[in-house]
Amino acid sequence: MGKPDFDAVVVGSGPNGLAAAIALQQQGLSVLIIEGKDEIGGGLRSAELTLPGFVHDVCSAIHPLAIGSPFFNTLPLQDHGLSYVFPDLAAAHPFDDGTAAVLGSSIEETARLLGTDEQAYLKLLKPLVKDWPNIAADVLGPLHFPKHPIAMAKFGLNALTSATFLAKRFTTKEARGLWAGMAAHSIQPLSNLTTSAIGLVLMAAAHLKGWAIPVGGSKEIANALASYFISLGGKIETGRFIKSLDELPSSKAVLFDVTPKQLLQIAGHKFSALYKWQLERYRYGMGVFKVDWALDEAIPFTAKEARRAGTVHIGNTLEEITLSEKLSWQGKHAEKPFVLLAQQSLFDTSRAPEGKHTAWAYCHVPNGSVTDMTETIEKQIERFAPGFRERILAKHTMNTAQVEAYNPNYIGGDINGGVIDLGQIFTRPALRSSPYRTSAKGLYLCSSSTPPGGGVHGMCGYHAAKRALKDVFSISI
Repeated sequence: MGKPDFDAVVVGSGPNGLAAAIALQQQGLSVLIIEGKDEIGGGLRSAELTLPGFVHDVCSAIHPLAIGSPFFNTLPLQDHGLSYVFPDLAAAHPFDDGTAAVLGSSIEETARLLGTDEQAYLKLLKPLVKDWPNIAADVLGPLHFPKHPIAMAKFGLNALTSATFLAKRFTTKEARGLWAGMAAHSIQPLSNLTTSAIGLVLMAAAHLKGWAIPVGGSKEIANALASYFISLGGKIETGRFIKSLDELPSSKAVLFDVTPKQLLQIAGHKFSALYKWQLERYRYGMGVFKVDWALDEAIPFTAKEARRAGTVHIGNTLEEITLSEKLSWQGKHAEKPFVLLAQQSLFDTSRAPEGKHTAWAYCHVPNGSVTDMTETIEKQIERFAPGFRERILAKHTMNTAQVEAYNPNYIGGDINGGVIDLGQIFTRPALRSSPYRTSAKGLYLCSSSTPPGGGVHGMCGYHAAKRALKDVFSISI
């Protein structure tokens, strides 16, 4: 056999594919990224979806895990054009009475504004904020014995509980509502075990580094990662969807930034019967319906705090949000859905013409739903920001089918690469000694369908590359 074309090939250029490629290229290997779309990025793309001059993030928008990623933090991305801005408040959670709970950079100030729940909030978050720098790499990785077992155990005792159970620590509508909005990022019923994990991580991230907005759009994160990768000698090929292993150049290792469904289509014939059976049983979760708006003015939220936040969680009370997520999980469409809204242009003036603004929002819907939720979402926003509709210049919508067409990894509109519940949090995508190895030698999975799951942090890709380096190239990092 002659020398292979590349040492490693990475299929897909989302944040995990880029992270995997960088980790491999850093070791002096020759690495090729193949991206199906004409533009790199996966969930990290931005475009003028509505009107000229209005830059919208097509998928991910606010990046608390990117700014806090243990791997991304080792890379000189600022030297490759990436910069962030930080909203005055990471998030606001308005209520029907015109008030709002807030998640700010100060843990003490956030707690103080929760009134009688001040001490309960401090008791829950202070230890995690203190421990996070020591446990972040373990939390954002595969199941293994942690470097700081006591700190990890303390985190796990809370993280593995359901959000509705942990909410019992609070008595005020402000604390309970704020918590529900954070936990709803788990994209599953709040009564499910492990739904507390993402809420805790997001809150700790706000108090440690903030919720970052990349200047110029989410695409700038992908551009910086790609620029650094190329500076190391890596190569990128776009505009070629891989549907078969026969379409790949020769290499010693292939890492797939795809979900189990595509992996089976591409390489299923190479897998053992057991591994193939496990991939076929992999479960995808709720989808999203997304709307982007070009606005004549900023959103006129009644609560002044919501006008200072990069992210606004629209859902009112814990009970209302819990019902909304339960209905979507059951295949129904909520009349008052939980809406995640971002208003990047308040802090990044490059997103819209002078004096104008953008808004980005989605709600959870049943997987595969093609129901138009535009009116329902706008009604929810108008509820907390009377006059919002009058400021709309143009809009762009995406149902779950369109979301999947934009990125084939979003099966049925699932932006998390599969449900992250108790049954799949540690065994993504299958029960194996390493979740990144497939049953075929030299083939690896590096997408959000592996631990730690969804989010722009690159850790799935980093850990997959680490595994491949050790297995194939006898390199330990």
